[in-house]
Amino acid sequence: MTQFNELGLAAPLLRALDEAGYTTPTPIQAKAIPTVLEGRDLLGIAQTGTGKTAAFSLPILHRLNAKGGRPPRGGCRALILSPTRELSSQIADSIRTYGAHLGLSVAVVFGGVPHGPQRRALSQGVDILVATPGRLQDHLDQGTARLDRVEVLVLDEADQMLDKGFLPAIRRLVKALPSQRQTLFFSATMPQEIGRLAAELLNDPARVEVAPVATTAERVAQRVIHLEQGNKRRILADLLRGEGVGRALVFSRTKHGADRVVKQLDQDGLSANAIHGNKSQGQRERALAAFKDGTAPILVATDIAARGIDVDGVTHVVQYDLPEVPETYVHRIGRTARAGASGEAVALVAADDLEKLWAVEKLIRQVIPAEDMREDKTRSLAKPGLLQRQGAQGAKTGGRGQGRGHGNGRGQPGAHGGQRQGQGGRPQGEGHRPPQGQSARPQQPKAAPQGQGQTPGGDATRRRPQEGSRRDREAFRSGDFRDNAPAFLTRGR
Repeated sequence: MTQFNELGLAAPLLRALDEAGYTTPTPIQAKAIPTVLEGRDLLGIAQTGTGKTAAFSLPILHRLNAKGGRPPRGGCRALILSPTRELSSQIADSIRTYGAHLGLSVAVVFGGVPHGPQRRALSQGVDILVATPGRLQDHLDQGTARLDRVEVLVLDEADQMLDKGFLPAIRRLVKALPSQRQTLFFSATMPQEIGRLAAELLNDPARVEVAPVATTAERVAQRVIHLEQGNKRRILADLLRGEGVGRALVFSRTKHGADRVVKQLDQDGLSANAIHGNKSQGQRERALAAFKDGTAPILVATDIAARGIDVDGVTHVVQYDLPEVPETYVHRIGRTARAGASGEAVALVAADDLEKLWAVEKLIRQVIPAEDMREDKTRSLAKPGLLQRQGAQGAKTGGRGQGRGHGNGRGQPGAHGGQRQGQGGRPQGEGHRPPQGQSARPQQPKAAPQGQGQTPGGDATRRRPQEGSRRDREAFRSGDFRDNAPAFLTRGR
């Protein structure tokens, strides 16, 4: 197993790591550090909590220490852009820990605090500057910052930058940077626009990927509670009073919603604080401190905290509101089960949240175990028109049992989500409704030719090549997909 002392880092860095109790690098650190030390650009794909900060901080500290020199007045030698104040502060704290024996200067620039101290820090020049894009752009516009001497640029949590609308500001900042620089780009997911930005900024980058995109953290036990919207408050309070609940992070969709949840929890006798963009920096720091020391072990947050809070011992993440963007679900639940611990992620899902739940399940390619705590259970929880269980005599999920298309086991799921049709299938008209405007077609007297499956209600057949078909079939059988079948089931191989 790789050790930090095998990566070529300077002795003062190894000493600081040893004092902090770090001896074994995480996978992304073991892969990224040697590449960055070579001077190459890097595209890193990794979930939150995998150790990305050290993966870029350690080789930057090594490089600046080896090269020597002073930072330019008003500028910096290395620039790290991050999406939130909390994440910026944590990155800076980590860099100070790793560089404790190097004497390099570190400054943080973000909004919500006065400009004066930041202007004074920049005026002297800093070796490493950690900043949010908006406030750094303010300093550039005011002439109190310069970026023409930056040697290394880091974009951390680039996909969250996209979510927060920072891409225009990032592009303006990049225009102020020298073209000759090393660029390190880190993201947990790679949506199309982030991919385009990476292509613009990186020059022949090495790619390091340590976890599949949209993979939920291991050791997190996920579950869904179906309920009415009006019962969320009661069930949340019962959940947070439950056995084994230590620090709990509760996510709300809006700032006002977060404040309302805190007020309700206080009325229910539970100590909680809120953290969101309308809070002052002092309020946010006090809320985090109370969360860490257990004074107020419940923190209600908007997505500003999805990747900006790194607190050990979070036992539960509760999604009071599911996110609009399904990838955000993955980042939220990554706040628990850190540093080898286990954790639980619970989503409270009312009727209006079902579409968001199906989008999450499609993204992570699994059905989250669910408990139905609704008072009115008459409404179906399955998305209309998709492959469903149809009773003991109907088709089982994934095409097993009665109604399974034979065709050598390769019948396609119905184009409209209906049961598979084939030899031994259920007769048309019994539990199957064809598309509007078409009459039910008689059952096919013969099995479909090998490699083909009839789409009920459709007017064509589709051929599935044999390559990969067993894997696709097993993947489909293992889960009750409530949205359109994932891409790996429908695309040709």
